[in-house]
Amino acid sequence: MATITLEGMDFYSFHGHFAEEQKIGTRFRVDLSVEADTGVAEQSDRLHDTLDYQALYRLVKREMEQDSKLLEHVARRILDSVKRTFGQVTWCTVTVAKLNPPLGGKLDAVSVTLEE
Repeated sequence: MATITLEGMDFYSFHGHFAEEQKIGTRFRVDLSVEADTGVAEQSDRLHDTLDYQALYRLVKREMEQDSKLLEHVARRILDSVKRTFGQVTWCTVTVAKLNPPLGGKLDAVSVTLEE
């Protein structure tokens, strides 16, 4: 088994509870880790024998383009989509972070992490 991680994916999206967030948007960071058997790829050195990192990225990008009010909802959609699309994934964790959230004070980010 191997863990494949896509770290620091950066998106400009329109997720948020407040109407202003849904109109103006903000930056988000997504980290995704998946576990899968990469034994064949370790020997063959062929992309089709492992998870395609670009396909993983495109999946996350597609989910980030769908507006949601809650980070929990976005993270759940990403996790479910990864598990549904990549049958060889045995474990997945995703963290969705809203950068500079409007919480009334200086704050780098707020995030939600789901694991399954």
